[in-house]
Amino acid sequence: MSRRFQRITPFLWFDDQAEEAVNFYVSIFENARVLATTRYTRESADASGRPEGSVMTVDFELDGQSFAALNGGPMFRFSEAVSLVINCRSQHEVDYYWTRLLDGAAVKTGQCGWLKDRYGLSWQVVPEEMIAMLKDADAAKVARVTAAIMHMQKLDLAVLRRAAAG
Repeated sequence: MSRRFQRITPFLWFDDQAEEAVNFYVSIFENARVLATTRYTRESADASGRPEGSVMTVDFELDGQSFAALNGGPMFRFSEAVSLVINCRSQHEVDYYWTRLLDGAAVKTGQCGWLKDRYGLSWQVVPEEMIAMLKDADAAKVARVTAAIMHMQKLDLAVLRRAAAG
């Protein structure tokens, strides 16, 4: 089966949890799969200090988006400077992804729909309807919606609709 060409692929650096993290992410998204796994050879293990035969990379897809995960060691950590956005069609989807991604997380939530999962990767769980509200031509409506967002952790469409209505 041929895959569509994707010019840019997010590459996620883990200490040694790439395979575990990928399996976690694939379990959350309905349209998701592991594509390939590579292992450290003697040569790459010698160069990297990783155990020979251990997982080096895992290629995977979440909703048609390709990603790569690397077990590269503890030198680099995720930060909020980069996050993955999940555009949700309903409050039910917001609630689902919010709950699933926080499963087992030590650091939980941030402001405005941001969270960190158990691996430290930042996500934004965002209802598409909110984006439309923020692009409305009515500046007063946008200001009310923005003010409401700033007081939320998980985004609540009912509250945002009330704010938009005034």
